[in-house]
Amino acid sequence: MIRIRHTDESPHEASEINVTPFIDVMLVLLVIFMVTAPLTTVNVPVDLPSSTEKPTPRPDDPVFLTVKADHGLALGEDDVSTDALPGALESATKGNKDERVFLRADKTVDYGTLMGVMDKLRSAGYLKVALVNLQGQEEGSEAGPAPVPAGGGASATSAATAPAPGATP
Repeated sequence: MIRIRHTDESPHEASEINVTPFIDVMLVLLVIFMVTAPLTTVNVPVDLPSSTEKPTPRPDDPVFLTVKADHGLALGEDDVSTDALPGALESATKGNKDERVFLRADKTVDYGTLMGVMDKLRSAGYLKVALVNLQGQEEGSEAGPAPVPAGGGASATSAATAPAPGATP
């Protein structure tokens, strides 16, 4: 009697890659990033103006100074008075006067108030000021974001560097 031999009868090694551990690690990292992402943003409500320029990279631990619609100031998420601003900046920057301060202002804040805050920053010794705005929207089109040019990405904020009033470049 002739016996027909099939290829699946002989023992062989599995040549497939086991991706289950890789998927498990990716899911754990996804959950970690989903939990920590909301903790890295500033939660002071402010209606920012917008820009379509390309955003600059964000530093690891930025110092945000916010001018709210009622002309109040907030350093990070803590409200601060105009008189206490130099001391609060000193502790937030750990005495480093060369650290960039990201200045956010509600779009209803008038130019004079914004310049007054920038003068206060300059008199405190902080000459590196970055103005923060919304990215990817044309001014006046609050209905939705404008199309982003090819190669450019949309981000929540971007910083346009501007020297403090009276500062030399």
